[in-house]
Amino acid sequence: MPSTDARTLIHAAVPTAAAGAIAAVVSAVVAGGKGAIGAIVATLVVILFMGIGLYVLQRVAKSLPQLFQAMGLMLYTAQLLLLFIFVAMFKNTTLFNPKAFAITLVALTLVWIGAQTRAHMKAKILYVEPDSSTGDKPGNKGQSS
Repeated sequence: MPSTDARTLIHAAVPTAAAGAIAAVVSAVVAGGKGAIGAIVATLVVILFMGIGLYVLQRVAKSLPQLFQAMGLMLYTAQLLLLFIFVAMFKNTTLFNPKAFAITLVALTLVWIGAQTRAHMKAKILYVEPDSSTGDKPGNKGQSS
């Protein structure tokens, strides 16, 4: 994974993990131990889903750049659908508090998207590859005395 991709992953995962820790504490206070477990599971699901999605998107950008935008839209749609499926699957679970899970899942998805957007806007990614070996080199156009 190139350094800009790894940097984007770190800049998105760290705020998401921090928000997940805060959500776990809040869920523990509001809903007890099962609420904290639900928030922790939601944090892991969001980091896993969104991290895999970012990795796949970066691979597509390298190999098929013409499909990057369409793949990005399709990937985010698929991720949101999968997250909704997770919420529906665990709606009646007794392993953890499903409300804490669902609220944390939605909140951390928004945190991830915001952090990823900020990381991408802050990154200084060249959109034109500079190549100094093939270009015409300008000569001295002034007088030589």
